[in-house]
Amino acid sequence: MAISRGLNATRARQGRFGIHMFWVLAISTALAALALFGAWSWRADDLNSTLPSKAGAARTAQHFDMGEPAALQTAPSPTQPAP
Repeated sequence: MAISRGLNATRARQGRFGIHMFWVLAISTALAALALFGAWSWRADDLNSTLPSKAGAARTAQHFDMGEPAALQTAPSPTQPAP
């Protein structure tokens, strides 16, 4: 027959906090950051594969070409005599 010491189910499922938990979290975070940096540096050349060119810049600039602006036309002021 087992003797119950008053340990409920919730307390039995919880882990202990301490320095070992800190090291597990610190090392796993460092490994995740290292894996992310490694994956990025492995594919960095593919991310930089589109080099800018003058033809592409000229093609893009054509979308913004609105022509020469219209000349500013002002009506004579009522207080100034017409020339």
